[in-house]
Order: sequence, then structure tokens, then C-alpha cells
Amino acid sequence: MADIARVMADAGRNIISMREFVNVDENRFFIRLEIEGNSSAEELRQAILAALPADTEIVVNPSPQKRIAVLVTKEYHCLGDILLRNYFGALQASVRCVIGNHEILRPITEKFDIPFHFISHENKTKRSFEEDIQNTLQGYEFDYIVLAKFMRILSPEFISHFQKNIINIHHSFLPAFIGAHPYRQAHERGVKMIGATAHFVTNDLDDGPIISQQIIPVNHAHTVKDMVNLGKEIEKSVLAKALQLVFEDRVMVYDNKTVIFEN
Repeated sequence: MADIARVMADAGRNIISMREFVNVDENRFFIRLEIEGNSSAEELRQAILAALPADTEIVVNPSPQKRIAVLVTKEYHCLGDILLRNYFGALQASVRCVIGNHEILRPITEKFDIPFHFISHENKTKRSFEEDIQNTLQGYEFDYIVLAKFMRILSPEFISHFQKNIINIHHSFLPAFIGAHPYRQAHERGVKMIGATAHFVTNDLDDGPIISQQIIPVNHAHTVKDMVNLGKEIEKSVLAKALQLVFEDRVMVYDNKTVIFEN
């Protein structure tokens, strides 16, 4: 801590917020600083690296305003929430484009003056479909890809181009009910609560580092349709919370877990 404080002082930076966490079991130390000042972000990063052990991982985020590309299929609730927050400046990011494998969500997207690109998955190989998405994404600068109910499984090849930069909303309280139709799985199992999970995407299906989760109670009287409708509300809420945490640089990923400094 003293070394970090000295680097900040030498760089003319003021520390306005500091949070730390020590994982004793794994011998890991995490720290998040909010600082102000005018020194170069890269120069500051190099100065911190020089003062700390060689295996230290450091990320300096000079700009709080993130840019995102959104991938969708047919369901509107998560996309609609993102577009509304973006319109009113409450997203803490700017939506650069929306890409859908169906045309259904084009009208709502274009109502907010956001470019919509239709890329069909039909009559294509997975590789060809994903190459078309990548080619479209190359026309935009963005920090994260948000899967707002994008109901296609991405290949390891695609994911490898955007490591730790793809955020998904899954309609179950992971690790329960991974894959397709989790509400049907939950109904068949007779669970007493359902949930939603926002996580970073990895090669393992619905098994990436978890960012945010919520649950709500259900009972024997709820049908699968009831669960789907209830789930839509928490899916929006969980995704919005996860995006806020990520866009505010409050999430640190290590192994397959996260450390989150919420305040």
C-alpha cells in the first residue's frame, strides 16, 4: 500500500477512493483505486509495475465511458432496458450497434437511432455465421459485447477474440439448470425459487465468472409460462446490475471467479 501511495504522490495523482480484499487461502491481494490527476495512464501503469512484484496484474482505466455492441435474438426485454438506459444517459456506456439473428428487434432498435444489423444463422455453418458477426463488429469500436438474450452458443474460436469481454444473461440461478429451457427444467424439478445470472462468457457453457445474480420465490401453482414471465423482470434487473458493475470497473476476474467492489 505504501508503494502504491508513493507512486500516486510522485505522479501528482490524488486517491479519492480505495477498496481492498485479501484472499488468505489463495494468497491474493486485490485493490481498486479511484484517482484524479493529469498524468498519462500508461506512464502511471508502468510506474506501479516498477514498484510492485513482477507478477502483479494492473489495469488502468482512464475513461469511465464504455462502448458496447449488443447481440440479440427475439426477446425484447433486456434489449429494451439497455436502449432506454442508453437513451437517458443512465447506462454509463454507449450502444454502438445491435446485431440480431432475426429481424424482430430491428424496429425498437432503430427507434433509438442505433444501427441494427441482421445476420441470419439459417443455411450457414456456425463458423460462417460467426465470421459474419465478426466482420460486422470490425466496423465499430467497442469495449464489451453484451448478449441480451442471444440464443446461440458461441464457439471457442469466436470467444477467443473477445476474452473477458463478452457478458451474458442466463435465465437461471447458475450453476443450476444450464443450457436451454431452464424454466422448464426448474418446473419439472419442482424448485421453490428461480433466478437469473449475469456472467462473463467462456468456452464452458454457462460456466463463466459470475457478476450478478438474483432469485425470486415460486411454488407448485406456477406454470412454466408464469416462471418465464417472472424471470423476465429479474433478467433485466440482473443484467442491468452486472453492466453497471462492469462499466464502473468494479469487477476483477481471476481463475473462474470475480472480486467485486460494489462501493
